[in-house]
Amino acid sequence: MRLLIFALLAYLLYRLLRGVLAPGLKPRKSESAGAIDEMVKDPICQTYIPMRDSQRRVIEGKEYFFCSKECAEKFEKEPRG
Repeated sequence: MRLLIFALLAYLLYRLLRGVLAPGLKPRKSESAGAIDEMVKDPICQTYIPMRDSQRRVIEGKEYFFCSKECAEKFEKEPRG
């Protein structure tokens, strides 16, 4: 019983010292969690999609993001003024 209490106290002391001595450290992200992705807006259907899932097109030097290939093709066919 004493060993269990000692182990618990040692763990609590470790956590306390770790929090005091290294407050600026952030927890690491796990590999499976991935990065937080930016949301972008499709100029055709006005849908927000994650940037990593979007169809990207560079048109007249500007980068556009689309929810689908169909929206990208429709935008490319539209005249711009």
